Amino acid sequence: MHPYPQASLWILVIAAVTLFWVALTDLREFRIPNELVLALVGLYLLYALVSGQWVTMRWNIGFALLMMAGMIYAYWQQQMGGGDLKLLAAAFLWTGPWNALLFAILLLVFVGVHYAAVRLGWAAAQRSGTRLRIPLAPAVAGALIGTFALGFAMPAFQGA
Repeated sequence: MHPYPQASLWILVIAAVTLFWVALTDLREFRIPNELVLALVGLYLLYALVSGQWVTMRWNIGFALLMMAGMIYAYWQQQMGGGDLKLLAAAFLWTGPWNALLFAILLLVFVGVHYAAVRLGWAAAQRSGTRLRIPLAPAVAGALIGTFALGFAMPAFQGA
């Protein structure tokens, strides 16, 4: 199958808009809708097919499953919500093992900024006993969109 760089770019734009919507929903309601996570997974599959990256799809799927298995422990320890787990698994599906480090660094930066905003009273948070719960989707969305901008779009246009 031949890559279609323009279609790939549009899929990334649609994925970014979907991520933005997920972030807004999590900020307002402290929940991540399953249908939006499924849309991100479907957009990844479509992106992999039209960008020519379908050959590495099995690595991305395996990596996402491996990361999800590790995150299940954090979920059991009540350190993350179920929606956060599903959204991060979808994000790791997009990054695969090759862009995961860039994504993780951006995620750390965005979580730090969000946490600082909560501590300064600029962003909402929920108290759960002695723990402070912040919505993770805005940080995941920012990190994945940043990964798209810094790493994804370039390979699609190298041959164009």
